[in-house]
Amino acid sequence: MKIIGITGGIGAGKSAVLDYLKERYGAYIIQADQVGHALMEPKGSCFLPVVKLLGKETLDTQGKIDRGKIAALVFPNPQLLAQLNEIIHPAVKQEIREHIAAQDQEGRSIFVIEAALLIEDHYEEICQEFWYIYAEEAVRRRRLKEQRGYSEEKITDIFQNQQTEDVFRRECSYVVENNGDLQMTYLQIDKRMKSYGFM
Repeated sequence: MKIIGITGGIGAGKSAVLDYLKERYGAYIIQADQVGHALMEPKGSCFLPVVKLLGKETLDTQGKIDRGKIAALVFPNPQLLAQLNEIIHPAVKQEIREHIAAQDQEGRSIFVIEAALLIEDHYEEICQEFWYIYAEEAVRRRRLKEQRGYSEEKITDIFQNQQTEDVFRRECSYVVENNGDLQMTYLQIDKRMKSYGFM
């Protein structure tokens, strides 16, 4: 089974790439963020450790973890953020490994992991290669304004906290340019998939 890691800055259009890999090649898609959210649900393995770390004031009226409250607590506090990550990230990786094992048993040929912190969290332990989904800054800004209603200030703040293009290009073995012409994006994906033997 081919295991591909997909990353890139916010607004680069990673979802379009994931959708195409799923529809065209039958890839099994897993997104690390969504796995993390599920693990923080009341029955998830991270729920109690997170509440123990951050306190019951992080719960909403239904007894669920309020991610907004958590963000407000941890982002100004790097030490607390690191402690939270030590709970979440290994658990997410373990969950992904279990999905990989299950899909491999079922005979799936392509497994795709999308993670913002693919490089930082050392997903090379799991993936055979990384793809960097690239879009020009102006394109990303326009998408974030139109699709999410973000302000220029919010976008700039997010960009400053994300990995640089140089690092993405250095660490990833394939770059997909996704500036708006989806047919061109699909051609680049097809070219790489063909090199693996998928037609």
